[in-house]
Amino acid sequence: MGCSVCLWLLISLSRVWGMGRGARETVLGTLGKTTILRIPPELQNLTLRFGAAVWKRDTEDPQSKLVLLKYLDGNYTNYMKERTFFHKSDFSLEILSTSRQDRQLYEYIVSKGPEEKVWQIRLEVYEPVSDPRIEVLSWAPANGSCTVTLNCTAERGDNVFYSWGSRDTGTSGLCSGNGSLLHFSYPMQNSSITCACTASNPVSSRVVTFNSSECSYEQGGSAGLRTKHLVLMVLVPIAAAMILTGVFVAIHLVTPTAGRQQELARDNAVHTIYSQVQRVEKPKGAPAAEHPSCTTIYAAATGLPPATTPAPGRAPRPPCNPPTEPPAPSHSQSPDKEPTTVYASVMLPVA
Repeated sequence: MGCSVCLWLLISLSRVWGMGRGARETVLGTLGKTTILRIPPELQNLTLRFGAAVWKRDTEDPQSKLVLLKYLDGNYTNYMKERTFFHKSDFSLEILSTSRQDRQLYEYIVSKGPEEKVWQIRLEVYEPVSDPRIEVLSWAPANGSCTVTLNCTAERGDNVFYSWGSRDTGTSGLCSGNGSLLHFSYPMQNSSITCACTASNPVSSRVVTFNSSECSYEQGGSAGLRTKHLVLMVLVPIAAAMILTGVFVAIHLVTPTAGRQQELARDNAVHTIYSQVQRVEKPKGAPAAEHPSCTTIYAAATGLPPATTPAPGRAPRPPCNPPTEPPAPSHSQSPDKEPTTVYASVMLPVA
C-alpha cells in the first residue's frame, strides 16, 4: 500500500517536471478500459491561436510514426475512429478499449508558424489485480503461542505488490509485513486475530482478511487450504498409483498363460488333407482291376497315427496307380464316369 503511494507521488512529480519543460508525462492505462491522453492548458491555447495540431504515436519501426488525428481550423480527421475518440473541447484523445499494443509513446504537436510545440505522453498499460486469497501453509501451537504461516496470492494482475496489516489496533504489530508470505506468532489467550492482505498494482487494489479465534484451522475471510487437506492431496495420488501398478503387473502375469493355452489349442486343431486322384477308366471287355480305383479324399486328421502294421489275416492293399491327367469334362460323358468323392478320417503320419 505504501509503495503504491510512492509510485503515485513519483508520477505526479514527473508530470509537474514535464509541464515545466513542456516535454513529457506518463499516463497509466487499465487493460480493457478507456484511457484519456490530455494536453496541458498551454498547448490548448496554442492550438486555438494557430489552429493546427496533430496526434501521433510511435510504431515498432523507430524511423516511422503513426498519425492518429489531424486538427485544422476547427475541423479534424480521425484516422482511428474504431479505436479512439477526439474531444474537441480540450483536444484530448481517448482510447476506447486499452490494449497492450497501445503501450507506446504519443505526441501532440502544435504548429505555430515555422515552429512546432511538442507534448509527449508515455502510456503504460496494466492488467488490474483480481481478488486475492489466503492459504494457511502451517499452523501449530508451541510454548503457549500459536505460530502461523500465511500466503496471499492473486491469480491475475501485472506487477502485483503484496502487503500485510491489521485492522485491530491491539494486534497491529503481529500482521505487519510486505510480500505474499506472512509468518507470525501470537499468544493463545488472545480471543481474536485479524490480518488483512492487500494486493495492489499501479491501477488497482484488492483486500482480503484472515480471522481466527483460536489456534486451529477454523478461520474466516478467504483463508485457503488446511494442512490435512494438503496431506490428502499427497496421499491419494500415491495410493492410486500403487493400485494401478498392481493391476498392470497382474495383467502381465496372466497374459503368458493365455498365450500358452492358445498355442496348445493350435497344436490340437484338426488338420484337413485335400487329395484328388482320377479313376482309371476300364476298357470294354477288360478284366477287373486288381486294386480299387483311386478317388478324391477329404480327410480330417487329428492326434497320432495308429500302428501301420496290417491286421492279421488281411493282405496289404496295393498302392494306387499314379494319377493320370484327367480328361476334359464333356457334356456327352455318362454319369457313371463322373469322379466320386469319399470323406475319410485318417491319422497324421509321424514326423
